[in-house]
Amino acid sequence: MSGPQDKVVIVTGGARGIGAAAAARMADDGAKVVITDLLDEPGAKTAADIGGLFLHHDVTSEDDWQRVVDTVIERYGRVDGLVNNAGIATGAPGTPIEDETLESFERSLKVNLSGVFLGLRAVVGPMKAAGGGSIVNVASVTGLSGFPGVSGYGASKWGVRGLTKIAASEFGTHRIRVNAVNPGATLTPMNEGQVPTGEGNFPMAPLGRIGAPQEIAEAVSFLISDASSYTSGADITVDGGWMAGPKG
Repeated sequence: MSGPQDKVVIVTGGARGIGAAAAARMADDGAKVVITDLLDEPGAKTAADIGGLFLHHDVTSEDDWQRVVDTVIERYGRVDGLVNNAGIATGAPGTPIEDETLESFERSLKVNLSGVFLGLRAVVGPMKAAGGGSIVNVASVTGLSGFPGVSGYGASKWGVRGLTKIAASEFGTHRIRVNAVNPGATLTPMNEGQVPTGEGNFPMAPLGRIGAPQEIAEAVSFLISDASSYTSGADITVDGGWMAGPKG
C-alpha cells in the first residue's frame, strides 16, 4: 500500500494552508479525513470540498481533544492517523527576545507545543486498540537552527521535534509511528505578505524559491501511509535545501 487508502486521519489546523493541502492529498488517496480547526467557515468548506468531516476544535483544550476523538471513533470506528498541524506565530515578525512579551511567548508554546502533546495523548489509546497508527507533527526549520526574532515560535518547534522523538520511543512497541515534518518558507495564509514569491526570489534556499503547501503535503501523506512503515522518530525537512548550507 503506497498511500493512506482507507485510513481514518485527523488533521488539525486543516482549514487552510499546509493542513488543507495535506487533507486534500490524503483524501485523493482514499483516506477518510477529519479536518479540525477554530476557523469554522473555511474549515467546513475545505472538508466539503474533499468529502471529509469538519469539527470545531481548540487544540489547547483537553475536552475538545476528547470530543474530537470520541466523535471520530463513533463515526468511523477507529483513528489510524493524526497530523498535528495547528499552529500560530505570535508577536510581530523579527521581535527580539528582549522585546518579546511573556504572554506572546507562552501563547506560542501553548498552541504549538502543548497542543501537540494533547494530541499525542488523545490518540495513543485508540491507536493501541486498533493495533497501530501513524502520527505526523508539523514542526519547522526554525526548530533546526537558531533563527533570530522568533523566540516563541522557534522554541515551540524545537520542542515539537523533541516530543516527536520521545513519543516515537514510547509508542513504537505498539506499532505507532511518530515523525516530524520541518517545512521551510512556505506560502500559507499565516505568512502571506512576509515571504517573497516566484523563482529566484528566495536566495537563501538552493532551489531559489519558497515552497507551496502541496509540496509539504506530499511528505505528510508519505509519513501517514504504509510506504513509510519503517520510519519513526524521523525529521523530514522540506525546505528547498535551505538547511543544507550556503547556496553554491
